[in-house]
Amino acid sequence: MAEVKILQGGSVKATDVDASLFGTRVLGRTLKDAVVMYEANARAGTHKTKTRAEVRGPNHKLYPQKHTGRARMGTDKSPLWRGGGVTMGPRPRDYSYAMPIQARRAAVRNAIFTKFRDGEVAVVDGFPMGKPNTKAARALLEQVGMGRGTTVVTHENDRTLWRSLRNLPLVEVCTVADLNAHQVLLRRWLVVTPAALEAMKQRFGRSPTAEGAR
Repeated sequence: MAEVKILQGGSVKATDVDASLFGTRVLGRTLKDAVVMYEANARAGTHKTKTRAEVRGPNHKLYPQKHTGRARMGTDKSPLWRGGGVTMGPRPRDYSYAMPIQARRAAVRNAIFTKFRDGEVAVVDGFPMGKPNTKAARALLEQVGMGRGTTVVTHENDRTLWRSLRNLPLVEVCTVADLNAHQVLLRRWLVVTPAALEAMKQRFGRSPTAEGAR
């Protein structure tokens, strides 16, 4: 069992949640692989250096081949000269790759388990509806002690809540369907709405025996 803060009706209380729905142990290697994958997929891969064929400049020899007392040298576009081409430098490439679906599901499930195990989850009800209100939304997060470094999870896309929290530093809003291991671990705190908590149990929950047999 894991202790979770619940904010409802303006008062904060603590209750126990069965964290075994999401796991019984930390799968460090799986979490690490998932985070590296998501960060690699976010890389633009647009880095590029110029070879000697791409550097601007003349192609003639700098000085005669012999009788100058200096080493033999071609053009000033050689990698040996400052401002010349780069030998075996970085080129544009695609860093993206994909883990198996079962591994990705296990990673997000286990990431949620670590948040429950460490007591970094809160269930908050009463976010602004209809009209965005940053002050009211921030007050709710601060009331549970999670005003910064927070990922707020909603059951469905809530544009009002997103507009209420978009200007707060280190606070992000996402839906249960968009949740992944990197998103869960990116911020310290995980704040969920009551509907989102039930959706997470349905989407990511599993029996403790299945986790132990993995």
